Amino acid sequence: MPLTFTFDPVVDPALRNGIAELWTDVSNAGGAVGFVPPVTMDDIRPELVKHLVAMAEGRHRLVVGRDPDGRVRACAFLALNTHRLMTHWVWAYTVMVAPDLQGRGAGRALMEAVADAARDLDGIEAVRLSCRGGLGLEHFYAACGYKEVGRVPDAIRVAPGDERDDITMLLPLH
Repeated sequence: MPLTFTFDPVVDPALRNGIAELWTDVSNAGGAVGFVPPVTMDDIRPELVKHLVAMAEGRHRLVVGRDPDGRVRACAFLALNTHRLMTHWVWAYTVMVAPDLQGRGAGRALMEAVADAARDLDGIEAVRLSCRGGLGLEHFYAACGYKEVGRVPDAIRVAPGDERDDITMLLPLH
């Protein structure tokens, strides 16, 4: 299913609900997006509000992918750096693709849209992201051109006795 990507879409109730629903579905399917299943949209909303506030303050930007029916099926947030020595790169946060689209090219298309969006930002030379080890995500991001540049063993505790590496990946844009 082809997705249409938009950078900095208009945030309205349909988009907010679409992102909350996507985030809930991805989390409940075991996606590494800040939650451990089971979760509800009510669990997700406070974290989504933080992202939306950061967007309103100009600190985050949004890339969203919609299906032909207009449903939110993929998204990623870009966080701008405020540190004066690091304003030449952005963080990609909360990268999500609907579970039923995974393995069908939607994730790769999202990451291309993220890179294109970052290239549109003045002075941005790279995209950095962090992913949870143990799921093979670093291999997906490597296939999208990212390089592993750091790893902190056991930094993410999914559950007692289930610690995962925090892996930092970087995509140079030039």
